[in-house]
Amino acid sequence: MSFSSLPYLLLDIDGVLIPFPAADGSTPSTHVRHAVHPMGRAPDDPVSIWLDPAHGPMLTHFLSGGLVAPAWCTSWRRDAVTVVGPLLGLPTFPHLELPRPHITTSHPNGYLWKRDYVESWLGESAVVWVDDDFTGLDLEWAAERTARGHPTLLVQPDPYVGLQEGHLAEIREWAALGGAISEPPLIVNQRERLGRKS
Repeated sequence: MSFSSLPYLLLDIDGVLIPFPAADGSTPSTHVRHAVHPMGRAPDDPVSIWLDPAHGPMLTHFLSGGLVAPAWCTSWRRDAVTVVGPLLGLPTFPHLELPRPHITTSHPNGYLWKRDYVESWLGESAVVWVDDDFTGLDLEWAAERTARGHPTLLVQPDPYVGLQEGHLAEIREWAALGGAISEPPLIVNQRERLGRKS
């Protein structure tokens, strides 16, 4: 379990910083290809990822405001700290050591598989969680958590586009208010806003 006087910012990577390719295999023109070697990967067998160089300065500027305490929450695990973060020039921040479950869907119980581990790690801390893969049950969990006095904001970018400045503006406004929301938490679902489906 972790504790912070600030709300946590839990940040996913796939579908947030690394967009999913479109049906034709293309990625946004803003993104640059990198060949990387995650932990355990053979030197002659790199993985290709696409990152937007603008995300580094955008996130660094946002984090410099001191409104949230960032932590990676991604299946990249420590590779988020050693591989992805440095490529974007991000400051070093911790990661959740998520398990490697043997699952064939990211929603084995109808909600995002990471949630049980996140809930245990958070304790009663406020949180804004950025991930592209929430379900309706996750939204209900966030609303219930907020109603119990643990402000919880879920931000869900379009996985084919990724994190946008508008998402950070929403988070900034929420965090500046201390996550004080009397209604159920604001759900920022860029997929719905853009009329896209994943």
